[in-house]
Formats: sequence, structure tokens, C-alpha cells
Amino acid sequence: MNRIGERIKRQRELLGLQLNDLAKKVGISSSALSQIEKAKSYPSILTLKLIAENLQTTVGELIGENESLFNNPVFRREEYVLINKNDSGTQSFMLSQQDLSKQMDTFKLVFSENSDSIELLKHCTGQIFGFLLSGEIQFEIDNKSYVVQAGDTIYFNAKRNFRLQNIFNGNSELICVSLPEKK
Repeated sequence: MNRIGERIKRQRELLGLQLNDLAKKVGISSSALSQIEKAKSYPSILTLKLIAENLQTTVGELIGENESLFNNPVFRREEYVLINKNDSGTQSFMLSQQDLSKQMDTFKLVFSENSDSIELLKHCTGQIFGFLLSGEIQFEIDNKSYVVQAGDTIYFNAKRNFRLQNIFNGNSELICVSLPEKK
């Protein structure tokens, strides 16, 4: 909570607003705003909303909801999380922080020999981009079949009828980026 005041002051100064000018626009005293900026008091939700509007930002930005990505943009290999495994043996790993503000999902599919993608991409609602890191997979979409080799990419809408199957003698690894469907 202490950081709210810092964020308000930083945004106010960025816009070139004096403390008393912002206070007047929000409808509070200059001393009240000063106390908020110094983390000696906290604004009500209504006051915070008015501050955000007058600073041309959002309440979410002022409370720091997006800071996990900004403060820690690196996601280490040891942080990968197994999110799903289907009956055929393909595993899905999350490749980035869990953050509600993310605009895309990144994950890696690891196909064991002869395994497929059934049930693993059902959470995807928009477009999917895939880059095959290693191995070889058969990509079937709308009754057409393609062989995808290491270094190849695929790009398609998740609403289409598709299936990925490992046809390599060993594991195949596919990096995927999923963009949600625009509403």
C-alpha cells in the first residue's frame, strides 16, 4: 500500500501537475493529497478513482497490478509449471508469470513419441502461433495435413478443427503463444 503514494506522485510529476492543482481537481485538500503521497494516509476507493482519472491512468496502475511483469520480466526455466498432461503423454508447461494483465499466454508442449495435442489447447479461444523447437509433428487442420519440422512455425485460429501429433522418433517440443479472441 505504501507504493500507491509513490505512484501517484510520480504520475502527477510526469504530467507536470502541482500537488494543489491535482487536489483541487479531485476535491480534497492539498494536505490530504500530500499525506496520501507520503503514505501517511490512504485514499478511499472513490478518491483513488478520481485521482486516477485526473492523472490519465487507472486505479489498477496506481495500486500496482501490472508490476509483477514490469519488475520481473524474466521467467526462469526452473519456474516453468506443468499445467496439464493428456492421456497420450503430451505435457503442457506455462512459460510466463501468472498475471491477469497478460494479453497473451505462452506455453510449451512436450510431445512424447506418438503423443498428440488432444485436450491440451482447449483453453485457447483466439489465435495460436507455434514454433517447433525440436522433433517433427503432423499438423492436421480442417482435413488438411502438414508435416512440421524443427524451425517451422504454424499460425491458426483455435476455433478451427485441428490436431497435432508427434511423428518423430523421440520427443518433439513446440513453443506456443495464444492470443485470446477479440470481443
